[in-house]
Amino acid sequence: MIDDNATKRTELADLGEFGLIDHLTSGFTHINSSTLKGVGDDAAVIDHGDYVTLVTKDLLVEGIHFDLTYTPLRHLGYKAAVVNISDIVAMNGVAEQLLVGISVSNRFSVEALDELYAGIKLACDKYKVDMVGGDTTSSVSGLFLSITAIGRAKKEDVVYRSTAREHDLVCVSGDLGGAYMGLLLLEREKQVYKANPQMQPDLEGNDYVLERQLKPEARADVLVKLREAGVKPTAMIDISDGLASEILHIAKDSGLGCRIYENKLPIDVVTAEVAAEFTIDPTTAAMNGGEDYELLFTVDVNDFDKVKAINGIHVIGHMLEKAEGEYLISNGGSLYPIEAQGFNHMREEEK
Repeated sequence: MIDDNATKRTELADLGEFGLIDHLTSGFTHINSSTLKGVGDDAAVIDHGDYVTLVTKDLLVEGIHFDLTYTPLRHLGYKAAVVNISDIVAMNGVAEQLLVGISVSNRFSVEALDELYAGIKLACDKYKVDMVGGDTTSSVSGLFLSITAIGRAKKEDVVYRSTAREHDLVCVSGDLGGAYMGLLLLEREKQVYKANPQMQPDLEGNDYVLERQLKPEARADVLVKLREAGVKPTAMIDISDGLASEILHIAKDSGLGCRIYENKLPIDVVTAEVAAEFTIDPTTAAMNGGEDYELLFTVDVNDFDKVKAINGIHVIGHMLEKAEGEYLISNGGSLYPIEAQGFNHMREEEK
C-alpha cells in the first residue's frame, strides 16, 4: 500500500513567507530563560538584567531583493545596513553592532566590493554602529548579503508588535508609497534601456522617490521625538512589506481589529504624481508598496494631543476588538478589508 503522506509535496507558495516561517519554527521551544522573545517580531530579545540585547538578520539576494542594473553598490551597502538597523529601531532600541556575511562571484572586482563596503560604512558612521565581523565566501551566481544587527534597550523600554490595546491610536512616521514608486521608475527605465541601450534614463524631477527606494533611512529620530514628548508606543513595527501587511501583523499578534482611514494616509506630492503617471492609486502604493522603512506604531488614546504636536507623525486610525476585523475606510466612507498584497518572497515564478 502506498503511503499518500510519504509522496505529498507542499509548495512553498502554498504557505507564503510568513506561513513558512511559522511552519518551520513551530517545533522550537525556548530552553534558556534569557530568551525573552524569539521568532515573530522585528528582532529577538535576549535578557541581560536591566538591559536586553536585540538581534535581527536580513538576507538580500541579487535578482530577488535588488537589481544591480540600477542599484549602485554603495547604495546597496547602505541600504543593506539600514534595513537591519531599522528592525532594531522598531523594537524601541539602539543598534550598536553589525555583522556582514557576503557570498560573491568572480564577476565582481575588489574595487566593486570596496564600493559595497563604503556604503555599509556610511550607514555605520551615521547611526554610530560598529561593524564587528562576518564571513565571506564564493558564489556560483551573483551577490548574496547576510546582515545581522545587534542592539540594546532597557528591558522596560522594549516595544513589541503584539502589545497594542483596544482603542489605541494607529500612527505612522513620514510618508508612504514613495519607495514603491521609485522602484517602478527604475524598472521602467531598465526596460527602455534593454530595448535601446542608446536611450538615456528619464528620471529628472523624481529624486525624492528614487532616494526612498535606493537610500532609505532608519527612523531612529522618531524615537527621540517620542521620548521628548513623553510618549511610549504600545506596539511598533517598521514598514518593510507595506502598511497593509504591517498593520495586519500588529492586529493579529495583539489579538485585535483595526480601522485605517484613507484620507489620513501621508502621501508625498511627488509620490502621487508618479503614481498618476503609472495610473496607480496612491493609496494602493501606500498600503501595499513596501520598503518605506517608516515606523508604524500604536499609542494610548490619551496621548493624542502629544502625538499630533510632533512634526512628521500622522494618526491614521485606531485599534478595535478582534471581532470588528481589519478595514480601510475609504474617502467615500466605504469599508474595504485590509489584505497583505506586498511582496511575497515565496510566490511562484510566472511561467
